[in-house]
Amino acid sequence: MPSADMPPGTLPLLILRVLRTGSLHGYAIAQRIRQVSDSVLEAEEGSLYPALQRMLMKGWLESEWGVSETNRRVRFYRLTKEGRRQLDSEVAEYQRVNAAIRAILDFA
Repeated sequence: MPSADMPPGTLPLLILRVLRTGSLHGYAIAQRIRQVSDSVLEAEEGSLYPALQRMLMKGWLESEWGVSETNRRVRFYRLTKEGRRQLDSEVAEYQRVNAAIRAILDFA
């Protein structure tokens, strides 16, 4: 089954959530999103890296250069304390909006 369009504004939430378990490089973040969503969601390179850059500038992430499993020089990203607070905020907002949509869908 083809991947679905990612709902607008959810990429930062997904990135923050994936990084909650530890630091990863960009390609590994995209792979984890695809894997955990059973290939329903895909973080395209053209969206992922600009989002990571914006999140670095907002202080939600820190990064450092390292070597990947395939011996390539890559940038590893990890959550900051501010990033963990932002994750909590994003999850709460997502759940609020999701509940509102569910209420409308369940309306008789």
